[in-house]
Amino acid sequence: MGASELTRPLAWIAVDWGSSNLRAWAMDAQHHVMASASSPRGMLSLTPAEYEAELLGIVDDWLPDSGQTPVMVCGMAGARQGWQEAAYLATPTRLDQLSRGAVMPPLADPRLRVYLLPGLSQTGSTNHDYDVMRGEETQLAGLLSDTSRFSGLVCLPGTHAKWARLTDGAVTEFATYLTGELYQLLAHQSVLKHSVGQDDLQHDGCRQAFTQAVKATYQAPERFSQRLFGVRAQDLLANTLPSGDARSAVLAAHLSGLTIGLELAGACHELTPGENVTLIGNEALSHRYALALETLGIDTQRVDGDTAVLAGLTLAYQGTRQ
Repeated sequence: MGASELTRPLAWIAVDWGSSNLRAWAMDAQHHVMASASSPRGMLSLTPAEYEAELLGIVDDWLPDSGQTPVMVCGMAGARQGWQEAAYLATPTRLDQLSRGAVMPPLADPRLRVYLLPGLSQTGSTNHDYDVMRGEETQLAGLLSDTSRFSGLVCLPGTHAKWARLTDGAVTEFATYLTGELYQLLAHQSVLKHSVGQDDLQHDGCRQAFTQAVKATYQAPERFSQRLFGVRAQDLLANTLPSGDARSAVLAAHLSGLTIGLELAGACHELTPGENVTLIGNEALSHRYALALETLGIDTQRVDGDTAVLAGLTLAYQGTRQ
């Protein structure tokens, strides 16, 4: 869709540039999406010199012939190995001030003015471990679009799940859990690869196996390693399990519950009675985490990941206009 075909004049461009792909949205002056585009070339497949051309390859048709269009970019484009490093902001950090840490890479095309947003960092202390995030902070900032002084515990499920404590619109602490990566390693590169397949939490057997495993690990995380081998033992010995693909699906759900239960044992120990958790992410992962949390008696509310990142990029764009 070219600039002449956009339904309204282009005001700015929102970009989420990750390790594996690039997504961009054409925004009007009221911050509504008019068009979107994507590319499979993320940070892992680009050199710094290639970023501008890759961006122009998907947004060039949106750009007017004259003037300069602001482009707000979150994610790995601002990493040390990316387009240009946007240094981490140390916590505590107000999420409405992310744009103050943005860097502007030199550009050949005068029609663009690119802002690379920073990530967040946390240095080790008595109560906190060393940690970093890049990209998720913009999704967290999206929570401020409805409540500028949002407070609460937020989870962003993923390969490396992030948990962040927000107080009056600022990230005060956060933690990363390698749960998704751990599951993949166990399911595909350990002895458990002979037992697990693809689960489906819509099926009663898988859902029950998942919730039982969440409870078991949450209540006794010190037995996690033992329970992992128990997955293999169940496959060999349990006569009550179904056969074939249904059996491997139930065991996969059990393994997923064990790993997520271990994460929740660490992430939820400081929850106050009655406090809920806000989940930001895609529908499938958010549903899985909501089921796990609700199994433990913890209420959740969900925010779509794309909705959150666009709201966060909008907040950052507004910060550059002040």
